[in-house]
Amino acid sequence: MARSSVSRTRVVVRQSYYWPDQQLNFWIIIMLATGGVLIGVFAAFLQDQQRFGLKIPWLFPYGITVGSLTVIFVWIMLALIYQRRLLPGVVIIGSFILLVLYITGVIETAIQLFRNTNGINGQCNSLNANAPGTGLSLNMLAWLELNSICQSWQAAFAFWIVGAVFLLWMIVLGSQVARNGGGD
Repeated sequence: MARSSVSRTRVVVRQSYYWPDQQLNFWIIIMLATGGVLIGVFAAFLQDQQRFGLKIPWLFPYGITVGSLTVIFVWIMLALIYQRRLLPGVVIIGSFILLVLYITGVIETAIQLFRNTNGINGQCNSLNANAPGTGLSLNMLAWLELNSICQSWQAAFAFWIVGAVFLLWMIVLGSQVARNGGGD
């Protein structure tokens, strides 16, 4: 009795995409800095609120979470780049999700900063108008600390905007890479 055998061959075609190295590296550095600033600023705010025994606004854990998600997303991208499997669809979807989160952060931070004269920016302006002179004093130390808090709010607002712009840029870049197709 003769046996017949059927052989099946499996062909795996792997499409690779060309990502502009310098643009991608620049984007990665900026987004890691953005995520780090958001984590650092809002973690410091959260710690201060806890020390004072005040309730914690939702923006503080939200900023820490979005900053952490940004760093995780960049790490995933780096792992995919290392394996040469970075797909435009992954980048576009991840960037879009983060973009929505960043726009929410921009809006809430803007409300807290610029809502009226009682907003943080109004209080910071009155603080700077009443700045103490120079020298070593408790008033000067308190003013320096409050000024640092004001600048941290402004930095957080700026980095929400920077992150949103760079995520939008990555969506456009990902769509260009997808449109150009792959090739080895």
